[in-house]
Parts: sequence; C-alpha cells; structure tokens
Amino acid sequence: MSDVTAPQPTAGQRAAGFARTLVSPRGAVFLLLIVLLVAITVLNPSFAEPSQFIRFVQRVAPVAIVAIGQYFVIVGGEFDLSMGSVVTAQVVIAGNLIGQDESKSIPVLLFMLAFGAFIGLVNGLIVTLLKVPSFIATLGMMLALLGATLYWTGGAATGNPADGFREIGRGGIRNLPVIDILPWSVVVLVVVLLLAVWFARRPFGRTIIALGDNPTTARYSGARNWWVKTSTFIISSLSATVAGVLLVGYAGVHPSVGRGYEFTAITAVVLGGVVLGGGRGWVVAAAAGAFALEALFTLLNFAGVPSTYRDAVQGAIIILAVAYAATTVRARRKGRALEAPAPPISPTPSSSETATQTSPAPAEEQDAAASARPAPIPSTQRADNETKGGS
Repeated sequence: MSDVTAPQPTAGQRAAGFARTLVSPRGAVFLLLIVLLVAITVLNPSFAEPSQFIRFVQRVAPVAIVAIGQYFVIVGGEFDLSMGSVVTAQVVIAGNLIGQDESKSIPVLLFMLAFGAFIGLVNGLIVTLLKVPSFIATLGMMLALLGATLYWTGGAATGNPADGFREIGRGGIRNLPVIDILPWSVVVLVVVLLLAVWFARRPFGRTIIALGDNPTTARYSGARNWWVKTSTFIISSLSATVAGVLLVGYAGVHPSVGRGYEFTAITAVVLGGVVLGGGRGWVVAAAAGAFALEALFTLLNFAGVPSTYRDAVQGAIIILAVAYAATTVRARRKGRALEAPAPPISPTPSSSETATQTSPAPAEEQDAAASARPAPIPSTQRADNETKGGS
C-alpha cells in the first residue's frame, strides 16, 4: 500500500493565506499597529529612536497586562468591570501601608496579591453560585471598591511608598547599548505574556475557551464550570494588581489612577479580535490591541486632536471592532455551508435487488449482525444561544 503525499501549497497560496490572516479579526490588529506606528513616526521621527520606543512600551505595559487578564474573562464568556477600581485600590494600599519603610515592601506586596485574589474569588462566586450576571456583579464591586477608596483617601492624593518599591514601575536595567535602559515594566510584561500564552495552551486554559464556546458541552466533558469561571476572575484581579504595582512607580498615589482601565482593557481585547460572548480569541492579539489603542491615542495627540475626544474614539472602536468580528464570523460560516458537499444519491435498486433486500435473513445472521452493531451513543441537544464557536 503506497503512501499518498499531500500536495505542497504554492507561494501564491501561502501569500493568499497570509493575507487572509492579516484581515481576519485576530490578525488585523497587528496590521493596524504597524500602520499606526508608521504614522506616528512620520509625524514625530524621534519616536522611532530605540530609547523613545522602549519608553512607549513601558507606558503601555500596565494597560497590556490588564488586557491580558480581561482576555481570560471575556474568552470565558463574561465581563470584569471592577479592574479599574482594583488598580486604584492597590495603588492606594501600596502608598499608605508601605510609606517610607522599605522593609514593609515584601509583606505589603504579598498582601496586595492576596487581596486581588480575594476580590476575584468574590466576583467569581457571585457570578457562578448566586447566578448574578457578571456585568452587574463586577459593576457593583467596582462601585464598592471605588467608594471605599474615596472614603479612605478623602478623594485626594495621599501616601507615598518608598523609592525601592517605586523602582518596580519606573526603574530598570540601565546603561544598556542602543536602548540605554530596559524598564522593569517591560520585563514584567514579557513574563506575564509568556505565562499567559503557556497557560492558554494548557488543558485548563483550553477548558476556559471551551466554557465560553459552549457551557453545556464543557459540563458534560467533566469540567467544573463554576471553578473554571471563577478562576478567570481571579486571574483578572491579579493582573490588575500587577498593573497597580507598576503604576505606583510613575503615576503617583491618587484615587483616580485606575479610572477607566476596565473599559480600556475591554476595548483592547475587542480590538484584538476576541469575540464578546467567549469561545474565540488569542491572548497575544489582546495584548497587541492594547498597544494599538495606545498608539492611536499617541497619534491623535501628535495630530493635535483634543484629548476630550478620547472616550468617543474608544467607544467607536468597540462598536466597529465588534461589528467587524461578527460580520467576519457570519461570512466564514456561510462560506463553509456553501462549500459543504451534498450527500450522495444512491441509485434506485432494481426489482431483483429489492426482492433480495426485503427478504428476511436467517435468524442466525440477524443475531450475529445485532451483536456486531455498536450500541447507540446518547446525544444531547445544544441550544443555539449557547453555541458560539471558537478556536
């Protein structure tokens, strides 16, 4: 029996496949990012200098880390609107509990991580056990944390952590060739992104995507849906905690530090091609969406567009990105339906064949056929509104 070798794709087919990837919802963000960076460089040539570009990456790092955490919540089929308040609370905690005593840095950092995990656990349990929609549950948590922070600080800037703790956000490896400094924020972002990619490829990460795709199927596969969904909120709050630690370095301690971060993260994730409702997305594209969003705001700033238009632009991006993703998904489904081959039509049997087929078989042959036939597998009917596709 000879092996059949599949035909290798031609250069034209590879180029066509690469072009389709670039215009797909998860690939278009990289093309958009390149276009925005080129436009910024045209308006401000100094932006292309390595030292200036690394500063841009440092500025985007907290937003990208928050977007990575938001990715796991959205791809699992939920929302987390409390991330901005978690960032604010963590910044205030660091500024007021550490003070100028650097010996408190490690204990307070551990407390911040535990506090972030606790907030995520509460959000997840409210959504899974109490069946409260995540939009409402995390909105309530956002307001509760914001109110507690304002009560603690009186609505004004307060607290100033030690310089050693602030170095995490504003320091780095200095005296390097070409870039001069490699900020710790960039190092933390790379580590978080690599961990996120690794986690998304693990069975538990794939279960999160399966849960966002179809909760019924995930439950029948043996997954504990309540814990899988709760873990996404824990990841989200921990990512907001890491972003808060970085923001302490150069943003200062103010109750408005994290305001709007939740919507910025959602915009970045949607811009990265992650489908709202879950089941489809790529964590690297979500992080790239944060860079593309910040590059767009930088371009508007260099072009002289007032900063008051920022929220309007952000809202328009969400609408356009979601509409583009939905249109692309519908077009792909329609194309697969058109390409599906029609079932073969069996020829009409002749009268002799009909007589042979309708004649009863001996009892021994019927018993043998019944024992060889596999038992039917029970199937479950999935509701259409629970099927979201995904990869």
